Amino acid sequence: MSAPSVEVRLVKAGQTKIRYPAELVADDGNRVTVRAPWAGAGARDFGFVRFEPGDVFTEYYWRDRWYAVKEVRTGEGTLKGWYCDITRPAVLDSGELVVEDLDLDLWVSADASSVLRLDEDEFEASGLAARDPEAAEHAVRALDELEFLAHRGKLTDLLDHS
Repeated sequence: MSAPSVEVRLVKAGQTKIRYPAELVADDGNRVTVRAPWAGAGARDFGFVRFEPGDVFTEYYWRDRWYAVKEVRTGEGTLKGWYCDITRPAVLDSGELVVEDLDLDLWVSADASSVLRLDEDEFEASGLAARDPEAAEHAVRALDELEFLAHRGKLTDLLDHS
């Protein structure tokens, strides 16, 4: 029997940015875990990591937290690291997992020697702070929390013990 599937839909500024099918691994009522192959078209080199066809993402979403954590592995299982999206809390309804991207991101390398805050300029340019100051505050706090955990080697605690 195959695992149930969901469709992940990432929304940005009210528009669907990407959608892709994923295997539903777990749903404890708060945290939803899915697994999916790299959904991009071809390879994408960010300079600090390269996502490629065959890479597998195990993605952790929360209904009460303002982020998602995506563990990235090669098709052979080698850990590349964690890509963290700052988002509004996730909503799973009728087989669709909807997540609103708030532009801020964090990359943590597999050995945690590299922790990079990403897209702060995009976040600033988005105007979220003026449009929805409460959401902007949640977003910045979420990024700070993930960075704090990453620098202390505790990011995986979110994935193992939430």
